[in-house]
Amino acid sequence: MVVGDFAIDLDTIVIGAGPGGYVAAIRAAELGQKVTVVEQEYIGGVCLNVGCIPSKALISIGHRYQEALSSPTFGISSENTKLDFGVAQDWKQHQVVDKLTGGVSGLFRKHKIDVVMGQAFLKDDHSLRVIGKENAQTYTFKNLIIATGSRPIEIPGFKFEGRVLDSTGCLALKEVPKDFVIIGGGYIGCELASAYANLGSHVTIIEGTDTILPNYEKDMVAVVLKRFKQLHIDVITNGLAKKATEVDNGVKVEFELGKETKSLVADYVMVTVGRRPNTNDMGLEQAGIEMAQKGLIKVDQQGRTNKPNIYAIGDVVAGAALAHKASYEGKVAAAAISGKADTVDYHAMPAVCYTDVELATTGMTLADAKEAGIDAKAVKFPFMANGRALSLAATDGFVRLVVRKEDQMLLGAQIAGTGASDLVSELTLAIESGANAEDLALTIHPHPTLSEMISDAAELALDLPINI
Repeated sequence: MVVGDFAIDLDTIVIGAGPGGYVAAIRAAELGQKVTVVEQEYIGGVCLNVGCIPSKALISIGHRYQEALSSPTFGISSENTKLDFGVAQDWKQHQVVDKLTGGVSGLFRKHKIDVVMGQAFLKDDHSLRVIGKENAQTYTFKNLIIATGSRPIEIPGFKFEGRVLDSTGCLALKEVPKDFVIIGGGYIGCELASAYANLGSHVTIIEGTDTILPNYEKDMVAVVLKRFKQLHIDVITNGLAKKATEVDNGVKVEFELGKETKSLVADYVMVTVGRRPNTNDMGLEQAGIEMAQKGLIKVDQQGRTNKPNIYAIGDVVAGAALAHKASYEGKVAAAAISGKADTVDYHAMPAVCYTDVELATTGMTLADAKEAGIDAKAVKFPFMANGRALSLAATDGFVRLVVRKEDQMLLGAQIAGTGASDLVSELTLAIESGANAEDLALTIHPHPTLSEMISDAAELALDLPINI
């Protein structure tokens, strides 16, 4: 480590190279700033390396495996289907993760963005020190964007080691567990439950509240629970996880259910009970940055902290911990540094759960509209009435539109079913554009497609349904 180093003067520093940080850095460079990115672990952050991207690759592998095993509905059967999980994991890492993270590094080079590997510690509101593996260096900056993301919460009795995994460890398994216990029924737990069940695991979810996926409406969750039953996923609600103990070739998981203490033995247990922001031990107090609750940084609508030259985005500020939210906020912050008047607008922030089946929501629910004092109604068009869904043998689910009664303006939408993650973007654009049900109904959708359900639902909202 170098002691007493001379500070290097920089223009804009971005701490963190995840989907918030790398997008902010590229946009700042496009707007004429000289940008340096400080990253502690890996380019692409949690999302590209050990989160969003590899988990979706694993989900895709599970779907392909299930399709290959047998499809009696289509008259297809196979007796010799085998899964080489090592090959699958190799594809996930080298053909998906490495390509994307390499792409980000290439974009940094294209935009002449410097990268410093190490952990950043703020000294004050205009300087920081980066400690790497072999040396340390002090930098001064005109502007700073904090995009340090979040990490899994570790609960008592479940230290992340051995057969007790966080989501990162779950994605890196060398084998498909025969029995797998997941603590926490949020979106990460349920997505990976779907993935491993499709890969052949017997999965048990232990959730501390009375429902899984609490951020989605009950009828949407019901569609997932129906599929979970078909996949033989056991869901235990109101179960309080107590401790995990390694036993011969496995782990014993103890939990309370009512007044009883119960236990399960599995090959592995994964804990996904939430994430906490990476804001501790980085010198925020030394820089005088004002904090909000739960370790979050207080910012305005441009991502600016109480220090006018320091911004924060993504999981370290209030709001849903979503990669696309972080990217969006990164663009706003980069623009603000360049003197533009951009501000965040969460009018329609889509969220997707990649369970089997998928869930997606954007804008308001009917309950949100009523709470806001809006006279609204909701209509629901079922997948089973759609020709493309029938041809895919994917008839579980629905498209729901929430519209204002006085003018049928679209306020929100929820989708449960195959392709929900892609369908939700059209509805998000419609909300952002101020479209109403008539606009959607008169938009010509190709036939046969799942997207036709959007126009069908819009016609239902207008009391002029054709296909139901």
